[in-house]
Amino acid sequence: MAGKVTFHNDGSAYRLRGRRAVARWVENCAETEGFSCGEVAYIFCSGQRHLEINCRYLGHDYRTDVITFDYSDLAAGTVSGDIFIDPETVRDNARMYGVSARSEMLRVIIHGVLHLCGYGDKTEAEATLMRAKEDEYLTLAAGQFD
Repeated sequence: MAGKVTFHNDGSAYRLRGRRAVARWVENCAETEGFSCGEVAYIFCSGQRHLEINCRYLGHDYRTDVITFDYSDLAAGTVSGDIFIDPETVRDNARMYGVSARSEMLRVIIHGVLHLCGYGDKTEAEATLMRAKEDEYLTLAAGQFD
């Protein structure tokens, strides 16, 4: 049975354009990494809600762009999870990095599913590999969602 990638809002008015195509891209990413995509929910939430989640569940009292709750069964080859995204922070980061808000949002979206596929970003080596994987999938998707 095929997985399901869904998009939701929790206190945010953000609307992702091309949701079906982005969902297929996420599923293809998981498949390329050797996994089937189970239930993957992207939840766009306000900066305040995102901060509350970060404090309550991770003990981090600061804003971030993405928080991934991983429910995957990698041994069974299935990735699943809830991926909370703060569009306000994504937009701020896009300005800081000199890229479009759309490009940065797609990077954050793929970043979340790469976490579900087992990639980390806590060490410098992990972060370098994560960035390379993000770049690889963004290159493959170039122009598909604009």
